[in-house]
Amino acid sequence: MGVLVRDYMSSNLTRFFPDMDVLEAVALMIEKGISGGPVVDRLGNLVGVIAEKDCLEPAMQAGYYGSRGGVVRDFMATEFEVADIDDSIMDIARLLQRDGHFYNRGVPVMKHNRVVGNISLRDVLRAFQDMAGQSE
Repeated sequence: MGVLVRDYMSSNLTRFFPDMDVLEAVALMIEKGISGGPVVDRLGNLVGVIAEKDCLEPAMQAGYYGSRGGVVRDFMATEFEVADIDDSIMDIARLLQRDGHFYNRGVPVMKHNRVVGNISLRDVLRAFQDMAGQSE
């Protein structure tokens, strides 16, 4: 069966909400040392993803002009990929490097249509490092 997403994903998930102030989301990313995460509605349904790059413009506006940043809904991506908890690490590596370009730093992991974690590029690299160590 090989190495699966469930073996390397982070299940200690930071969730963001559509009505959350984007500057609050930035503060949470900095505090948690993460580059983004899933955006869920009040029922826990995945409605988007937010990443550092999505927050750069409103953070610049707020920092330079002292303006309000806005809400996560205004800056989150609504078209995104997800991983299933039983996907292979190789499938996720291909997704993250789609067409030779860096896709994103990570993707939400789903189980039965619910967000249960996140698999990051670093997690995938750790899996490959572990696999390389096993072959020696």
